[in-house]
Amino acid sequence: MKVVVIMRLVSEFFRHVTPGVIRPLRVLWHEVIGFVFVVFAVFVGFATWRRATDFSGDVGGLLILIASGLFVLLLAYFGLTSFLRARRISRS
Repeated sequence: MKVVVIMRLVSEFFRHVTPGVIRPLRVLWHEVIGFVFVVFAVFVGFATWRRATDFSGDVGGLLILIASGLFVLLLAYFGLTSFLRARRISRS
């Protein structure tokens, strides 16, 4: 009898505490991932800028430059959307 009551109390405890712990952890996760993607975008962006200033006009270099620019945009997009997702989670 006492075990059933204790299990019910433990279940109620976790049902009330878990949402209060999970939400901040999800927000923190999205903020950390967003920061990592933005840092990668900055590093790759500087490398792309350096490649653009040394561009010699050949087709292979142009394709690499375009691919690098698209990669920077993709990383920046993932970083920005991760921060926006974290904000949406924290406000709900």
